[in-house]
Amino acid sequence: MARFMEKQAEISAARLQAKIGQTIDVLIDEVDEEGAIGRSKADAPEIDGMVYLNDETDLVPGQIVQAAVEHADEHDLWGRLVR
Repeated sequence: MARFMEKQAEISAARLQAKIGQTIDVLIDEVDEEGAIGRSKADAPEIDGMVYLNDETDLVPGQIVQAAVEHADEHDLWGRLVR
């Protein structure tokens, strides 16, 4: 099982790395003092990865924004708001 999970993490990381430089729509799920947290249209809540928009505290849950993806790991993306 550990080998399968390790392989899946590699696959996921490669897929998310390919998104760096792209602009994606992000549905905002929550906003706190660090910024906004959302997900792409293809991601299910509490199952798939998140999109973190650091320092974007003026957004509201339910809002859809465009973000330029700048960083990725095995599960999540980080981006900046496209205005």
